[in-house]
Amino acid sequence: MTLAAPTFRPRPSSLALVTLVLAVACVHRQVPGAPSGDALREVHEAYRRAWLANDPEGVLRLFDSHAVLMPHHGLDPVVGLEAIRRFWFGPGPPTEITRLELDYDEVAADGRSGLVRGHSRVEWTVQRGSDLEHWGNAGTFLTLLRRGDDGVWRITHHVWDDPPNQRR
Repeated sequence: MTLAAPTFRPRPSSLALVTLVLAVACVHRQVPGAPSGDALREVHEAYRRAWLANDPEGVLRLFDSHAVLMPHHGLDPVVGLEAIRRFWFGPGPPTEITRLELDYDEVAADGRSGLVRGHSRVEWTVQRGSDLEHWGNAGTFLTLLRRGDDGVWRITHHVWDDPPNQRR
């Protein structure tokens, strides 16, 4: 007994459907009113400027009240604006950020959600008595943002990874 090879005969309606699906999938266009990466970059530039200006309130106003920091080196997550304030700006020796560079590898926004992924370089000084220590580091970061009902983009999650701090 010999079996005939199956034959495939596309129906005209099937071809039309496949053509339509492929055409829609391949079209890439900017939807009017859709968020662009520019707004997300501006949040990061404001973050950078606030750190360089030694402006804790300027840094914190960029975060959602329920934001989460996920620090480097396996430290526990820091949840909420007041916890972030204590983590970054708690008691300690006077510290000043002297350099903060952010390079953006990916910036994406979709509706009310966005992300920024990149590399950072940071340097700072710490005043310990009469000694001024110089420190620095470089690493990667990932920031998630959400656009609020007021139209303002705020950081909801910020993750970074880098080697241990380097004395300069």
